[in-house]
Amino acid sequence: MRKHNGMRPQDIVILLAIVTYGKKDWLIKDLANSLYISQSEVSESLNRSQVAGLIDYNKRRVNRHALYEFLEFGLPYVFPVQPGPVVSGMPTAHSHPILKDKIISEQFYVWPEPAGSVRGFAIEPLFKKQVKAVKENNELYKLLAMVDVLRVGNRREIKFAKDILDKSIFHEPSPEHHQD
Repeated sequence: MRKHNGMRPQDIVILLAIVTYGKKDWLIKDLANSLYISQSEVSESLNRSQVAGLIDYNKRRVNRHALYEFLEFGLPYVFPVQPGPVVSGMPTAHSHPILKDKIISEQFYVWPEPAGSVRGFAIEPLFKKQVKAVKENNELYKLLAMVDVLRVGNRREIKFAKDILDKSIFHEPSPEHHQD
């Protein structure tokens, strides 16, 4: 049996990226290229997720119920985050455009990005190339921003994020969500 040395933040990103593929076939190299990480890192991540029960034995299908439960109950404890200084960046958490009509706040959260269009409190992304990767996958951007709500949000914001995650994880995304 494989040894499990704990989940890593990029494991969540990889699993959510697979969710965005829906029923579309994918290869490890597809994930690696779209996320700007090495194929070996993707392979190691899939091994950790398989041992944790977050992906099937063949490492092809995400166990969506287990992933959702992990996001809901484990993520804020395993990968906590404290907002940092005000920087330019890409909106995340409740500052993501999908929540702009639901959450009114003068406090913005961003993933640091020098060319970012919004200034807000810095939220450390789950992995360093995350901002680059989500620019090419709107659905992944939405999911990772909702994951950040689980990490830093208040009760009301978390409820909205959980509803969005539920719909996205348990229902196949439409083809226009994933951009190649």
